[in-house]
Amino acid sequence: MKSLAAEERWNWLLSRLRESKAISLTDAAQTLGVSEMTVRRDFTAMEAQGIARRVRGGAVYSGPVSFHGRERSHAEEKALIAAKLLPFVPATGVIAMDSSTTVNRLAQEIVAAEDLTVVTNGLSTFQVLQDKPGVTAILTGGAADRRSDSLVGPVATAFLENMRFSRFFASAAAIDLRACYEDTLEEAELKRAFVRSSAQVVIGVHAEKLDGSATAASIALDRVAVLATELDPDEADIAQYRPVVPEIV
Repeated sequence: MKSLAAEERWNWLLSRLRESKAISLTDAAQTLGVSEMTVRRDFTAMEAQGIARRVRGGAVYSGPVSFHGRERSHAEEKALIAAKLLPFVPATGVIAMDSSTTVNRLAQEIVAAEDLTVVTNGLSTFQVLQDKPGVTAILTGGAADRRSDSLVGPVATAFLENMRFSRFFASAAAIDLRACYEDTLEEAELKRAFVRSSAQVVIGVHAEKLDGSATAASIALDRVAVLATELDPDEADIAQYRPVVPEIV
């Protein structure tokens, strides 16, 4: 049984992981006033219980994180990724956007369009697009998942089966050379439905998600036409995806 101090430390770590997805070993040790070895042991115990996954210099949460918690994480990098993705957004036609904070930032960057329809399962992204000139935003419908600020479930999936998109813009909880992954089965299933209805798939992810894993596979990497991170496209961490993904930006 954990001591009171250990329990309080554990609860603090768990709360921070749920809020912001990731936590630095150094930051956690300094905030808690304990050694990095102590925090490392906590991370190891959390990993054994499936709560977190240890990464270089810290740990990442293995479950879904609130939209606002994710929104505050890596804001500058997400802005850079959004800037890279913006040229791929057409002025006309019908496209799809997922409920991720990265794609939400992309939606914020759209100033105007000629006649663009955007279908999304993201409640916040739908709101962002409301006042964009020349843009019509449509929600998929479905059950609200407050963990991700998204709509999921059979109603959303059925809606998407009857749609056709020129491009689907999405992020991922993790990505490797085989697929993109999500933290929940529901989100993974919905993204597979988006992909089935899309001519092209455009992915934007933070570099820390490269070579990672999460609960469920969502998008086969050979379906991805464009992959964007905050890294220079020639850096080794992202350049390794060139044999699978046609365009790295």
